[in-house]
Amino acid sequence: MRAIEITRPGGPEVLEWREVPDPEVGRGDVLIDVTASALNRADVLQRGGNYDPPPGAPPYPGLEVSGVVAEVGADVEQFKPGDEVCALLGGGGYAERVAVPWQQVMPAPEGVPLKEAAGLPEVACTVWSNVFMLARLRRGETLLVHGGASGIGTFAVQLAKALGSHVVATVGSAEKAERVRELGADEVVNYREEDFAERVEADVILDIMGAKYLAGNLKVLRTGGRLVIIALQGGSKAEINLGALMAKRASVHGTTLRARPVDEKGAIVRSVVENVWPLVTGGAVRPIVYAEVPMSDAAEAHRMLDSGEHVGKILLVR
Repeated sequence: MRAIEITRPGGPEVLEWREVPDPEVGRGDVLIDVTASALNRADVLQRGGNYDPPPGAPPYPGLEVSGVVAEVGADVEQFKPGDEVCALLGGGGYAERVAVPWQQVMPAPEGVPLKEAAGLPEVACTVWSNVFMLARLRRGETLLVHGGASGIGTFAVQLAKALGSHVVATVGSAEKAERVRELGADEVVNYREEDFAERVEADVILDIMGAKYLAGNLKVLRTGGRLVIIALQGGSKAEINLGALMAKRASVHGTTLRARPVDEKGAIVRSVVENVWPLVTGGAVRPIVYAEVPMSDAAEAHRMLDSGEHVGKILLVR
């Protein structure tokens, strides 16, 4: 088969479409003929040599795919050849085929074109597991989403709004602010023009910045608030005022998804199918697709991602 290989650490130009060995299908695996994959920031880190795949995962980038089941392992009863599915991966999505533990595979939601379903697994599992399973966002509470125009952000805004929360998002331009409002955000803060910490209060914060936003995040948390940090685009080291944290009876969680054991990912996937897929099928939440790029031209897709101008997901299609 063919896949995108990272020929050396570096910029988008190091991504090349090459012949590689076919994946081996284990007893508990589902082999998927890939229709599309989607870009994530983790792919950029891996491209630069800063985020190796977990043990046992393919070396090619790509944390999510959609496609058609080609083969199932001897122990798999949940899926069969011909099923249209999408899947959460440890790696390997930028390829013509990928073998995935069955626990990380989910039926493609009805009403969503199969290629667009590639933009759902990573964002749905990340947002649901962190905002709702971990931080327990409840109806009527306020969610602050940093990076509201990103793939994660656009999904979090829609899902939280659909489940009855007040949603605030930060973005970097007036154009992005308009798009995020269209997706349901009640308030939008352009971080290039104003400080979110001066005008927001939140019960739950979904943060991608880390150190740079830690002080501001703690300032805006309400009593009993929950801060969930899922990325470190603003650095990894910062001082924390433990007195302020204790006074607010607040909590700070740092989480990742990629390296979790298969059983943990499987539990998240099942919860997403049960709780989130009905909202996707009903149209309350949808994948927001910025661009579709041929998989063989992954370098151009990465240039789009690096520019920061996109809203939603960039797909690689075959």
